Amino acid sequence: MGPLVSLIVLILFAAIAGWWLLRPQPHPVTHYVFHTLAPSSEPSAPAATPVATPVETPAVTPLPSAVPAASPTSTPAENAQGPQLALIVDDCGQWIATERGFVALDIPLTLSVLPDVPYTSVIAGEASDAGKGVMLHLPMETLSGLNPGPGKVTTEMSDAQIVAQVQSDLAEVPLARGVNNHEGSKASADPRVMRAVIGVLAEHNLFFIDSKTNAASVGEETARQMGVPTAARDVFLDNRADVAYSEAQLSEAAAIAQRTGSAIAIGHPRPTTLAAVRAMIPKLQALGIRFVLAQDLAGKN
Repeated sequence: MGPLVSLIVLILFAAIAGWWLLRPQPHPVTHYVFHTLAPSSEPSAPAATPVATPVETPAVTPLPSAVPAASPTSTPAENAQGPQLALIVDDCGQWIATERGFVALDIPLTLSVLPDVPYTSVIAGEASDAGKGVMLHLPMETLSGLNPGPGKVTTEMSDAQIVAQVQSDLAEVPLARGVNNHEGSKASADPRVMRAVIGVLAEHNLFFIDSKTNAASVGEETARQMGVPTAARDVFLDNRADVAYSEAQLSEAAAIAQRTGSAIAIGHPRPTTLAAVRAMIPKLQALGIRFVLAQDLAGKN
């Protein structure tokens, strides 16, 4: 029995050893490392460039809910007369996914592009190729001290320095047909600064849209005095990143256009703003609103 027991023990040992070596191995645990968002990633809102709060928010005028079966394109020639609405998307060149969403909309609208940000040239080129308007979004000094970003114009600059800075910023966005101010609550209220800025636009045959980040802005008045086509913002669309809020602001812009003949609404590359504009296009067109480029209203308001 001794040799037999030894053989059995040896066989059991070999079986156990074989099982141990060939047993299924557990999958290793993967530890994911989350990195800071790359420039091409899409944040929920453009936090790096806060939207200036308008001085006054008008009451919202409700729109009728009926939507006819109409093309989302601009109003045809036979309906060319009627209320006009220019949509401007500010702060472009930073959140290209949402900006491309605006470019893809089948209506005229204008992208205002910041100088010297990651996608300045890319989005300006794509917008121009799609027949959209392109503007320079000129960074200007704020009352709060918030840095408006690269390429800014400040009240401490001499006239020559302001001219050189605006020329440099325009060179960053050579496809721009016009300019509006980015921030600028302090600089836009300074007559000397605005004369220097508008003087450059006059040399380049560009128009100026006053973003009206300050009720005391002299931008529109200065441009008119210097013979530069100009207009001013009527409504900000997205002081809150909320679809319903932006839809209500679009309703207000439409009401202004119906009362006065035209209106300018400024929004930003927020996904909520894009969703609101996309949803409201047929409703506004049902009212006879005709979407136009910002340049079409410069000199009219």
